[in-house]
Formats: sequence, C-alpha cells, structure tokens
Amino acid sequence: MKNNFSKVSALAATMMLAVTANASFTTQSVPGEFVVKLKPGMMRASTQALSQQLKGFVTQKISGQNIVVVKKAVFETNDSAIKALNENPMVEIAEPNYIYKINKAPTDPLYVQTWGLSNVGQADPKNQVGVAGVDINAERAWEIQTGTREKIIAVIDTGIDYTHPDLVDNMWVNESEKNGKAGVDDDNNGVVDDVYGYNAITGTGNAKDDQGHGSHCAGTIGARANNGIGVAGVNWNVRMMAVKFLDAGGSGSLADAIKAIDYATKMGAHVMSNSWGGGGFSQTLMDAIKRSNEAGAIFIAAAGNEYNNNDNSPTYPSTYQVENVMSVAAIDNRGAKADFSNYGKKTVHLGAPGVNVMSTTGGSYKSFSGTSMATPHVAGVAALLWANEPNLTAAQVKERLIATVRPLASMKGKTRTGGMVDAYGALTNTQAPPDANDPSNWATVAMNFASESPYKPNTDQTFEISVPGAKEFAIYFEKFNVESGYDFVTIYDAAGNKVQTLTGSMDESFSMTITGESARVVFKSDKSVEKSGWSITKAAYR
Repeated sequence: MKNNFSKVSALAATMMLAVTANASFTTQSVPGEFVVKLKPGMMRASTQALSQQLKGFVTQKISGQNIVVVKKAVFETNDSAIKALNENPMVEIAEPNYIYKINKAPTDPLYVQTWGLSNVGQADPKNQVGVAGVDINAERAWEIQTGTREKIIAVIDTGIDYTHPDLVDNMWVNESEKNGKAGVDDDNNGVVDDVYGYNAITGTGNAKDDQGHGSHCAGTIGARANNGIGVAGVNWNVRMMAVKFLDAGGSGSLADAIKAIDYATKMGAHVMSNSWGGGGFSQTLMDAIKRSNEAGAIFIAAAGNEYNNNDNSPTYPSTYQVENVMSVAAIDNRGAKADFSNYGKKTVHLGAPGVNVMSTTGGSYKSFSGTSMATPHVAGVAALLWANEPNLTAAQVKERLIATVRPLASMKGKTRTGGMVDAYGALTNTQAPPDANDPSNWATVAMNFASESPYKPNTDQTFEISVPGAKEFAIYFEKFNVESGYDFVTIYDAAGNKVQTLTGSMDESFSMTITGESARVVFKSDKSVEKSGWSITKAAYR
C-alpha cells in the first residue's frame, strides 16, 4: 500500500551547521578514571607510592596483569590526563576507563520488522531482503536518549487512535479538559473537550483516527517500547498531540489544514509531523506555517509520492519557503530511493525509511509505504534530539538534522544533503563516513545504450548489459527523462531478480547495485506522452 499524502521545502545553504567530532559524545568512560598498564616490576610499589608517582589516586589493582585504575582530578581533561600518564616512565599503556553497555534494543515482538530503526539485513514486511545498516541508527541513539515528555509532537493527519495499547501511554493530554467538565471549554481555547487533540473538520475535541494513516505515523514517532506488544517508536517516551483535518477517506480542505496548524501552534507543539500534501500554492497556508515558525516549532513535511522532481514542479506544503519547513523523501530497506518518492536537489532535504514500514493502525499493526511513512521517522528524530538538547531552537534542530545525515548514494543529487536522517549522528553532532556502496568511488567502463529520443508510444525494448569480471556494478544514466508513473525502465540481474524500477527524471545518476557481471534493462512506455528518453554512458564496478 502506498499512501499519497506528502510534499517539500527549501533551506539556505548558509544554515548548514559545521560538524564537529567530539570523542566525549561517541565514547563514554568513567569521568576522571583511567586504566593504566604499568611496565614490568612497577606493581611492587605500594598503592600510596604509585598514587604519588602517577599523580592521581590508585583505586584498584588488577593482580597478575600489571594494571591499575587511576582516578584523576575532575578539572583535568581526559586528553591531558592520558597524555601525562603515557609520558610517565612507569607506564606502558594508559586508556580511559571505558563504559560498555548491553545493546539497547526494545523487546517488543514486532520490533524486528521495523527495519527503519534497526536493519540487520532482514526481509521487510513484504519480503524484500534489506541491506544491513540502512536504518536511522536508532539503537546507538537510544544509548544516549530515548525521549522525554517535555516536548510535544503534533501529528497533523487523520487523527490518532489514542486508545491503541501501543499509543495510549504516549499521548499528549490537555489536563484542563481532562479534569474539567464534559461539554465545557475549560481552558477557553475555543474547543470543547479537546483532551487528546483537535478535529478541525468538526471543530470538536474528537480527534480519534477513523482512517489509520495518522495512527501509523504516530506509531513510528512514539509507540511505547518494552511493553510486551507490537512495535517501538523512535521515542520511547513522548507526548503526541492528535490534530485531525483529514477525513476517513484521507482528504482534507485548505481551511481545515490552516485550523489544524494553528491549533497545534496555539497549544504548544514543538514538532509538527505532516504526511500530506496537494493543491496549489496557498498564501494562507504558508502564513499558518509561518505562525508555527514564529512560535518556535519545526514543520516536517513529506516530499510526495508522485515520482516528481519538486525542483521543477513544486508540491505543497513541503516546498513552502519558510525557515522551519523540512522536506523528506522515502528510501527502501536497501537504501534505494523509493520509486514513487518525489525528490529535488534544491527542495528536498533528506531521505528516511518509507517502504514497507510496520507500525500501529486501527487497533492493530500494518505495513504501509509512502513519503508519509518517511516523515515521522524524521519527526521522531527531531523530538529525540530536542529531548537530549532541550535548549536548541527549531532552526538549530533543523540544521543539526541536515548537517549529520548519513551519506547515501541514492540520495546524491536527489536531495540537498545527499543522505538519510541519522539519529545517532544528530544526538552526537557527528557525521557518518561516506557511503561505501556509492558507485561514484568505483572503477568505470564506458558504455553506449540509449532509447530513441523522443521514444515512441508503446515501446517495449530489452537491452543486455555486461561488465566482464565484475562482482557487482551499477549503471550510469547520463540522461533520464520518461513520463513519471507511466513509462518505466526496469533492471534485472542475471538470475532474473528485479533490481530496480525507474521512472520520471533522474539525469546524471547511478542505478542500484547489480550483483554479478550482467544485467537486463527493460524499457516500456504507454501509448501517450513521449519524452526525451534515456542514455547509459558508463558502468561503475568492483
């Protein structure tokens, strides 16, 4: 199932944060303690003598290993203490007293199916085998932070099933209304009995989900962890506000969208997750988003599911030029851009898991696909970062998410950052290494395959491509321009397995990696709208 709610935004390049690698973030150690291996014979000295000679306090001796644990003054930095100890003639090795922990993965039974949080190469819910490590790096992030109830995340969508057992504990609650009188606007905000949120369609406090889409997004952001059921969200502890303006059919009006955003702004939402889109440019909608920006919220929006280049054909609300808007494309569990996902080198910021995503819906659990599913991954990471650094501004949260993406070949040239959201990178303000699977770094061989330009209606062509001796390779499309969603190039490996389906516009880009030394490329077009076609000019291999 693909859910067609989405869109995009832009951000000035000057807003990119400088990334600093700080060892105190990436590795944890006991403050002021060091494990010191002494040279032979040095252990015979008394504890007091060793303490004096090492200019610290020897708190432990590990017998038989010539190892002691030294406690240094708290004002001395790790680097200076390590340097001084290693320069001491008695010392063979001096290291921080590192802290090791169990891998902090939740115990929820369906967690293994949430590949976007932890991808170990398992098959996704639709049985596509993933590539290990293509995830948001949640488990490393959870060693640092699992969320807080101090920040409010508004899910602006079809509502939330706030009775769902995996969501009920992480719902935002309007205490004035919960503890007030039924049928009375106890907090004088213009809405009666808005205990869990707001229904902009009816103007009431009944924001219960009657479609499933909003609950699915909510589960990705904040399904309760370690409760023995279902899935876990990016945040284990969080407050999610249900803001409903999309009806049971998944549609909503401009007027209701404005009311929904204004409600979330008025009631103090810090993160707004927006898995919806459509319509043309609206000044009044952009003004509502500006009001959220002025209130200090970040507005995260889906890039869209129309195979569209948002740089050329703007989609809304994600392309609004407002400082707090952040646009999200979808990737699958192999790291490929989802074939349906909109993109844009200038207008889409980053990618996130959005294909066959397992989450909460309708009192149960289902797998959905769409940039709608990618968006709450980013909203969840924004909330996690804010939980860890509560004094950040919305602009700084956005800058950090952008600056710390994990480079991904499929996002290169398709998004502003060329990467996917990385929770651990965001929390530690560090950048991941280059994508080892990026064909741009491989050897190349020239090729010459192309469609007609323009191609003919009802084209059905097959091309056989080989790179002798290659273990794997990727095809480079110098030009690629076919009708989005109607004309397709499909790549198969030598065993007949489908590698990738391409449509739309994607000049100067590589295909997904093809195992082996040969491939079959099949080009099919429908009976109308012929564009300039495509050309393959090289292949990268290793």
